[in-house]
Formats: sequence, structure tokens, C-alpha cells
Amino acid sequence: MTIVTKPSQLSSSSSPPCSIKGSLLTLAVLTFLSLFYLSLNSLRTSPPSPIVVGANQIPQTFAKEEDNNPDENYSDVYHSPDSFRSNYAEMEREFKVYIYPDGDPNTFYQTPRKVTGKYASEGYFFKNIRESRFRTLDPEEADLFFVPVSAHKMRGKGTSYENMTVIVQNYVDGLIAKYPYWNRTLGADHFFVTCHDVGVRAFEGSPLMIKNTIRVVCSPSYNVGFIPHKDVALPQVLQPFALPAGGNDVENRTTLGFWAGHRNSKIRVILARVWENDTELDISNNRINRATGHLVYQKRFYRTKFCICPGGSQVNSARITDSIHYGCVPVILSDYYDLPFNDILDWRKFAVVLRERDMYDLKQILKKIPQSEFVSLHNNLVKVQKHFQWNSPPVKFDAFHMIMYELWLRHHVIKY
Repeated sequence: MTIVTKPSQLSSSSSPPCSIKGSLLTLAVLTFLSLFYLSLNSLRTSPPSPIVVGANQIPQTFAKEEDNNPDENYSDVYHSPDSFRSNYAEMEREFKVYIYPDGDPNTFYQTPRKVTGKYASEGYFFKNIRESRFRTLDPEEADLFFVPVSAHKMRGKGTSYENMTVIVQNYVDGLIAKYPYWNRTLGADHFFVTCHDVGVRAFEGSPLMIKNTIRVVCSPSYNVGFIPHKDVALPQVLQPFALPAGGNDVENRTTLGFWAGHRNSKIRVILARVWENDTELDISNNRINRATGHLVYQKRFYRTKFCICPGGSQVNSARITDSIHYGCVPVILSDYYDLPFNDILDWRKFAVVLRERDMYDLKQILKKIPQSEFVSLHNNLVKVQKHFQWNSPPVKFDAFHMIMYELWLRHHVIKY
């Protein structure tokens, strides 16, 4: 027997499932279209969200200076303006220095003897490092370690050379025994700072301090073991300056060259003997007596084009930074002087750099410099004045920050 199903029965039994599936499909399509439309409309009408950068990522002061006048700080007085710009910003964000807390501040450690006089640079660094953002109290996050022993304080207390060497040796040995950080690199990520002319001798009792650590010194001469790619030349700055900074006053500078000082080196003896009686070079065989008038020595910088800077008992001289401050183009006379910030600043853009044997042709060399070139040297000199000035608290791009930048560059070559 065959059962035959009517078409009407098939239709009535299958209709509900098809209707439900169709409704769900239609709803899904409508939902997708609605969301797509809303998203498209949002992209057309909503402004993009601002990107917020934390203060610890990019210093606000740096960005502001760069946007306002980038050429003011990054001119052609630098060997590589772009590198200086980017590395300096990175240094400000990331560089950290740990200061060993050991040592009595009332003796030879931690604090400066003073921040005046010809060794002011040492004192200012001891003071500035504690005022700056670079100091960290966590040695584990430090890039470099500062050994805070002051040769200037030792000398001020009448300590002999021999005892200074013993004091430094005992202090460093104590740090090595107490902390694990020295032994990671044998001291290559450590540094000390001294501007006193006996400072380097004070550390001679610790051979590893001389060989491995970064020496920040005011006497960066090759003939006393200064290593340019490792050590740092500290500018000797005689602060406070007696008179305001000079600059943009070339019309007042009518004297060709000027020097006055003690004959405490061979090069100074020759300078005085050859040029003391010259009518165009103002060369004095001794320091200018204060009885001749108030600040006569300093005022001569204001009216001179080129200030002669021969080395004295040491290769360095505060006369270089005096010349820069007063707007007098320095004439460097030395065969073995690694000039401060020499790997950052192009000294030939704001100074005249000569060999000692050029002393005999000094006047002829200076007279051959065209007025236009002198004006350019003078203008560039004004641009770098801020790099040879100490402040408390430290100020962006000043001498302290330039020293920190030098240290920042050197810490990258240290391998653990």
C-alpha cells in the first residue's frame, strides 16, 4: 500500500524553520550594516586622540628650547650638531650616577672645600651632582659610580703628597671590599673629579684608578698619562667672574693681543722675552698690580681681540675660560693639551689653536687673520660661553651638564 502525501501537508510542516532562519540572517545583516555605518561615521567626525608623553620621557624644557630656536643651541660650533642634540636629550632622560656614601664630609669626602677660586670647578661638580636629576640612591640603576674624595680638601688641610696617596688608596680599597660594583668592571664604570694640580698625583697610589677609572681632571696633558678616549678634560673656571660677560662688542676691541702673568713655564718665559716690548701686543712680564687700578686686568680682556693663553705650571690655565667669558678670542699655545669638550666643540671655530713653536711668529699670525674671520670667531665665542659657566643649581648646557655629557658618552664603551 502506497501512502501519498499531499503538497499542502509538506508546505505546512517545513515553513516555520525556514522563516526563523531567514529572520536571523536578516537581523545579522542589518546589525553588521548598522555597526559599519556607525564606525564610518565616527571616523569622519571624531578628531584623533592626542598622544600624551610623560614628563619622564622627554624633558619639557628641552623640547621647548628646541622648538623655539633650534639653531641657537646647535650651531656650527659643534662637530656634529645632530648627534649632540639627540644624545644630550637621551642623557637627560636616562643617565644615572651613584655617589658612594662613605667618608666623613668634614674631612676629605663628599662635599667641596669651596666653590670659588681657581679650583672652583672641582667644588661646583661636588655640589652640582647632588642638586641634579642625574643622582640616584639606587646603585643597581646607576650607569656610573662617583668616587667622592677631594684632593682640594686634602691640600687645604695641609696633607702631604705622600699622605694624600695613602688616604686615597685606603678609601678605594674600602669601597672595593664593601661593595660589589667595582669588581664588575675593575673600576671602569667609576670616576673621580679633581681640579687641583696635585689631584692626579694623589691617585697614583691606586694603579687601577689611573688605568681603569674615568679621570675628570683640569690638567689633561698627554705627558701625565691623560687618555682622551677614557678621561675627561675639566675646564678650569675662576669663579665668580669679576665683571659681566663680554660679547657683540668687536668695535671696542682695538688691541691685537694681551697676556699678563707669572713666568712659571718655558713657554711663558719665551712669550715675555720675545714680545714684552712690542707696540701692538700688550704683553706684561708679571701680573698686573692691583695698585694700578680697580680690575685693570679684567678690563683689558674687554678691549682686546686675541688673548694669549700659554700653559703655566700645568698645561691648563683659567685664562682660557676668562677669555671666553670676557669675549676675547683665546689663543691656545700648547703641544699637549686636550682642550675641554674637544670631542664636542670645534675649538677652531671660536679660538686660535697654535703650537708652541709658533710663539716666534705670533704677531704675524694674528695680523693675518681677516677682520671678517675675527668677527666670526668672536660671535661663535659668545655662543659657547654658557658651556664654560658653573651654576648652582646647575643650568641646562652649562659646564656641569657638559661634563655629564662627556661622562655619558664614555659610559657607552664600558663592557660588563
